[in-house]
Amino acid sequence: MSYQVLARKYRPHSFEELVGQEHVVQALANALTQQRLHHAYLFTGTRGVGKTTVSRILAKSLNCTGADGSGGITAQPCGVCDACRDIDAGRFVDYVELDAASNRGVEEISQLLDQAVYKPVLGRFKVYMIDEVHMLSNTAFNAMLKTLEEPPEYLKFVLATTDPQKVPPTVLSRCLQFNLRPMAPQTVQEHLVTVLAREDIAAEPGALRLIARAARGSMRDALSLADQAIAFGAGALAEAGVRQMLGAVDRGHAVRLVEALAAGDGAAVVGSVDGLRSLGLSAAGTLEEMASLLQQMAVQQAVPGALDANDPDAPAVERLASALPADETQLLYSIVVHGRAELALAPDEYSGLVMVLLRMLAFRPAGNGSAERAVARGAAAPAVVRSPVAAQPAVVAGAPALRVPAPPVRPTQRPPVARSPEPPPWVDAPDEADDDLPTAAAPPRGPIPEPMAMAVPDVVTTPLGDRWALQVRELCESGAISALVRELAMQSQCLALDESATPVRLTLRVERETLRSAANTDKLQAALAQALGRPVHLQLEAGVAEDSPARRDAAERARRQAEAEQIIHDDPLVQALMSQYKTARIVPGSVKPH
Repeated sequence: MSYQVLARKYRPHSFEELVGQEHVVQALANALTQQRLHHAYLFTGTRGVGKTTVSRILAKSLNCTGADGSGGITAQPCGVCDACRDIDAGRFVDYVELDAASNRGVEEISQLLDQAVYKPVLGRFKVYMIDEVHMLSNTAFNAMLKTLEEPPEYLKFVLATTDPQKVPPTVLSRCLQFNLRPMAPQTVQEHLVTVLAREDIAAEPGALRLIARAARGSMRDALSLADQAIAFGAGALAEAGVRQMLGAVDRGHAVRLVEALAAGDGAAVVGSVDGLRSLGLSAAGTLEEMASLLQQMAVQQAVPGALDANDPDAPAVERLASALPADETQLLYSIVVHGRAELALAPDEYSGLVMVLLRMLAFRPAGNGSAERAVARGAAAPAVVRSPVAAQPAVVAGAPALRVPAPPVRPTQRPPVARSPEPPPWVDAPDEADDDLPTAAAPPRGPIPEPMAMAVPDVVTTPLGDRWALQVRELCESGAISALVRELAMQSQCLALDESATPVRLTLRVERETLRSAANTDKLQAALAQALGRPVHLQLEAGVAEDSPARRDAAERARRQAEAEQIIHDDPLVQALMSQYKTARIVPGSVKPH
């Protein structure tokens, strides 16, 4: 018997066996239990997260006949009936899997859809599964739209893609979309423990942790790497062997680098890189391991005790987290993440790694700590002398203070002030009273202008308008009206209402002629009759609606916007900033009410 790889041998055959996709399992299981079956499903997600597996389980659930042959649609397929066994084996005639990457033309799709007119041969439903559906051509998508929207009652579509952005909106709108998420490393590691226990293969926890991280959320990748590691280790998974197979950088190298950076020891940093080069370890892998370490350090600093106590690296992380301040940890993490993207631009990856690490040293705050810690230790902040003629360059943290002597000023003469003959268009013209004063000594501005009020639509409220606005809101919230019919109701004014008549007579005034079409009128009349429980006769007349639900909503939005802008304008901090900076303005439209 030929060997079957782990990814195929341990493919889930039921929703209970599916790992890491509980949100999808719950939705599909409830739909199957309640018999609320959609005709088209779209499964999205990266490779190896279970899109094809979910499709096959769904097909079995729809066609399962039970062990005794009398079963129906179920969320727990038996796995022993002919339909379940044939779908698992890939020979069920009513379950068709089409690879859109190699069958992307309109001819292949048309040939598939031509078979849709025939009822299932053996099963209860026909299930068409189109994998990598985003690879279909535009003509192929257009060819399937009508059948996808209204298929026969015995036909179900299952579409799968790793790139839903390339699927046309016309297709997305016809499907129920489920996003299968990448799996957490802990979830992958737990599943690997279960699989290897069934295979009776010894594995070190550190080896499984490396494989789970290298899989990057894909269970299929994790099982394939486990297969490779079993072959590499001659039937056993040791951490050292898996690390050598993956070319992964040992956490100890990252720890030593962070320790050298914390101590400001440039020689130790360069020596560590030389050691990595001699071992043939990847520079990108080194930065990735450092990013993971710094991320765990940041978590420990923000939430002490949040690390997994079973993680053997936790003591080192806690020690480094207490040795480095939180702001430096964030700075190092940012440099590491951006440095990974720059490795391809370096002459070689190790010189790029050296430069990234030296950049961490160069940008560390002076005194091996932040300015706040320096003040706490009693260190005096460097004095900066500002010249009244021009602004000095900004002082960078960690650099020596730059002192520029002010030019000599005669007691009877003030320093000259450079004036521009015409200010740039984006700067307000200076006040005449401020011309002879330096910028730093400019007096506060005059009265701060009030915010510009929004134009509020004129609304003449009427009792009938109150009742009509309430009725329209109930229709909209219940979903009884939508699109143009909803717009007709929102833009209309109720002029007359006679509830004593049979049917109830209702007169509305609507300005837009396109909304007063017979089709829209009939749909609104039917919705009102259903809501009131009585026949309704609706009459429309042309004219400007002065008290419509739309005008009321616009007036309410304008009122709330004005209140929000006034609150910002009256804020003491905003007042102080606008008084201090002559060109400061509140950008119109930047204030949004909650």
